Amino acid sequence: MRKGERRKEELLDIAYRMFISKGYENTSVDEIIEKAGIAKGTYYYYFKSKEQMLEEVIGMMIEKEKRSAEEVLDMPLDPIMKTMGIIRSFTPEVDEQTIEEALHSPENIVMHEKVKKRLIEEAVPLLSQVVEEGIKEGLFYCDHIPERVRVLLVVSNEIFNEETFTEGDVLVFMDMMEKMLGANPGSLSAIKSLIGGDNGTKE
Repeated sequence: MRKGERRKEELLDIAYRMFISKGYENTSVDEIIEKAGIAKGTYYYYFKSKEQMLEEVIGMMIEKEKRSAEEVLDMPLDPIMKTMGIIRSFTPEVDEQTIEEALHSPENIVMHEKVKKRLIEEAVPLLSQVVEEGIKEGLFYCDHIPERVRVLLVVSNEIFNEETFTEGDVLVFMDMMEKMLGANPGSLSAIKSLIGGDNGTKE
């Protein structure tokens, strides 16, 4: 890794830790510069704005999540458990929620859409591999796998991105997922716990 790339990663790591501890809105560029011990010009050499830094911090988080999901693929689990593991891998950790929340600000709506698109693009190939495994094992019966997985991810993102979904939303989504993948009714019910169907939904 070249020196410039290493320095940029160091700045992203500093920003990541400060965004978690103080929140994105409460962390200024000047504080990041002071913590890093660099000149302001050096900061703006790597990042045009604080918003760009946020986007790249989230990109770093997604890369970490992707590596975790890839590890799940190599585990000796059945396809349904692998599906749960990959979905869980692409879920931010509890202390990262302060960073995720910054995406919901009106000024970051374009960035929010870019991040959602990237998450889906990273998750589709991995989940498609799991569905293919499920087909070989007789658990799923479907074609056009990447397209089906993409639709499921887009729908789940829209429904479950905020804590406003209902128990009915969960049940309908699970039914849709089983039908789209050609799974037996109730065979994917374990995934409900990831969504929050047991205690995280509203009546």
